[in-house]
Amino acid sequence: MRVGRGVVAAAGILALVVAAAAGWVVGGDGGAGPAVVVGGNTPIDPRRAADTLDTTAANSPTVVENPRHPANLVLVSRIDTPRFSCTMDVSLDGGATWAQTPIPPPPGAPAVACFGPDATFSADGSLHVSFTSAGAVPGQGTAPDAVWVATSHDGGRTLGAPVRAGGPLAFQVRIAADPSQPGRVYLCWLQAGDTAPWGLVGAANPIVSTRSDDGGATWAPPARVSPPSRSLVVAPVPAVTVDGGLVVAYLDVGDDRLDYDGAHAGKGGDPYAGPWWLVAARSDDGGATWQEGVVDRLAPATRFIQLFPPAPSVAVAGRQVYVAFADARRGDADAWVWASADGGRRWSPARRVNDARPGDQYLPAVSVAPGGRVDVVYYDRRADPGGTMNEVSLQSSRDHGRTFGPRTLLSDRAFDAAIGFGADRGLPELGSRLAVLAGRTGVLAVWADTRSGTRASAHQDLARAVARVAADPGSARRARDASLAVAVTAAVLGPFGLVALRRRRTPSRRISEPDPMPAPN
Repeated sequence: MRVGRGVVAAAGILALVVAAAAGWVVGGDGGAGPAVVVGGNTPIDPRRAADTLDTTAANSPTVVENPRHPANLVLVSRIDTPRFSCTMDVSLDGGATWAQTPIPPPPGAPAVACFGPDATFSADGSLHVSFTSAGAVPGQGTAPDAVWVATSHDGGRTLGAPVRAGGPLAFQVRIAADPSQPGRVYLCWLQAGDTAPWGLVGAANPIVSTRSDDGGATWAPPARVSPPSRSLVVAPVPAVTVDGGLVVAYLDVGDDRLDYDGAHAGKGGDPYAGPWWLVAARSDDGGATWQEGVVDRLAPATRFIQLFPPAPSVAVAGRQVYVAFADARRGDADAWVWASADGGRRWSPARRVNDARPGDQYLPAVSVAPGGRVDVVYYDRRADPGGTMNEVSLQSSRDHGRTFGPRTLLSDRAFDAAIGFGADRGLPELGSRLAVLAGRTGVLAVWADTRSGTRASAHQDLARAVARVAADPGSARRARDASLAVAVTAAVLGPFGLVALRRRRTPSRRISEPDPMPAPN
């Protein structure tokens, strides 16, 4: 059912009222800040955060918004300890409160029922959650044995039975939906041939993608995205432009056998000294053929474990595409953004986001507000240069990522980045990504916070913060000018003349009511 723009606006206003308690605002144009934190630094699961004996390490969040019901948010995350798992939380009030929804296990009782989840909403409001299951590998622990997608038609309050979408040794699975074709959903992942204790074996491990045209019920055979000339690739992230172009950003780590093969044996130390490349591939035929280009050459800032590489962040607004990542080209890690105005074919030079050095700024996540504002959230060590204490910062741009305003500190206290899976080996894991969702006048950020943990417990919580962004002065001026133009026209033509003018300029159309939020099955 099509939804008229007026009805969508009304739904957005209702969502604004509902979400006011959380500070998550979804109405009017946004600006570049400085932003004001109006809610947050609170854990998604307060009971778990308060349990001093809890050893759960939750990280790598994805947060998505239902396009038909903006107050409906879904958050998925990875669990590293005490055993590999997944979690999914749903909010129906714009993030003020959250309730956990179980992810149904796949058949066969695998050793790990769910790992590495991701989520997307289709244009019709259907939710799709991807994840992998894993089986035991003698001498190596576990390895992925299948890719699964579970779908919800009630905003995430319940999930249907998982559908198998891929086979064994699929790593770093991500999902994206076509914004114009509700039934079309894409998956991409790194397809390995064989594994080693800390990495992968060989170089024939491409990035692949698959597509569903029936809302996740069936999936096409995987097609290769990365060319054979790129032998060591990781961390694919898909996004779909308004014209249906599928864009996949990923890392080509060059000759970095240190990380790719796990030559560091999972231990900390200096990063690989050679270059990586940030690559973007685009398909205009549903993933059958690909054109790709190098976005930029990167200077690695850290080591990684092959199962958990740092991932680029991708955001789309119409045909405008943004990619965010961190590298150390200036000596220590900085957060960078690249922009493409033609759907991912050509890219701007890198723009540094963070406004302070030294001190690492890393793992940036990018999102675009409906008014075009670009928001970037990242881990920030400026208060502890060369140390381990993290803060979380937000910076925004209203000129398509060319310049960024001053930072807003989202976390209310620093927390130890050396708490997490792998800390005993000097390579602690804080996850592969942060999450950010840009509203018209507000920003919701979610990250892995360790303030309730110790290096012995490895405990990590998902924490959130909400910031209100100052209104764009240019937007306000344009609105005043438009109001003045309407007033002058009304004075000259009279009310009936104004109605006639509107009718002539605006084609008639039927405005239908939005579908109500379905009740659980």
